Amino acid sequence: MKREPRDTSAMEQRILETADRLFYGQGIRAIGVDTVAAEAGISKRTLYNHFPSKDALIVAYLSRRLTPIESSDASPEAQLFGVFERLERSFVSDNFRGCPFVNAVAELGEPSHPANKIALAFKEQRRVWFRALLGRLGVTDADRLATQLMLLVDGAIAAALVRGDPKMASAAKQAAAVLLSSAGARLVRGAGTPAPRRSTEAGKKLERLRRGPR
Repeated sequence: MKREPRDTSAMEQRILETADRLFYGQGIRAIGVDTVAAEAGISKRTLYNHFPSKDALIVAYLSRRLTPIESSDASPEAQLFGVFERLERSFVSDNFRGCPFVNAVAELGEPSHPANKIALAFKEQRRVWFRALLGRLGVTDADRLATQLMLLVDGAIAAALVRGDPKMASAAKQAAAVLLSSAGARLVRGAGTPAPRRSTEAGKKLERLRRGPR
């Protein structure tokens, strides 16, 4: 299900918008369908006419957030570093509660729940997007580096929540710049945060980490 499918009724959109606000803001486990119905101004029966179970509503809520990444005319490095810049802007919002997909998987704690597949699809979609941009930058092992950048994103989100410090996004951006430089990415001068030269001991360690065990 996409965010605005043609076959989704206005009532379903109303329910999903309410569920999105409540599930993300207060937690999936903390919110029952009765609360969603009450907040949407409808009866539980009406809600169940559109979503036969809470699990179905959870799946619809997450699927609604699984949207394609919008194309951009910006340079690959601007798009890569823009991810961390947008994260920092999100971190300062009072409504930020972390990644909704990770939150759902952690809260549900059920490996077989359909929410897990949706969360995996979201993370893989973003990782593939990173990989495509890295390929345009001339990175040889773009697949491995794309995974490492996703780890930086997830780590920044977790650190920002624990520390209450939006600058964790900036720190992750600096680490991304170091990884890109070590991987031989053809960056425009001044793009991102300057990274240490490979000849430094820190640069050599990062290069070994990037390559992984032989």
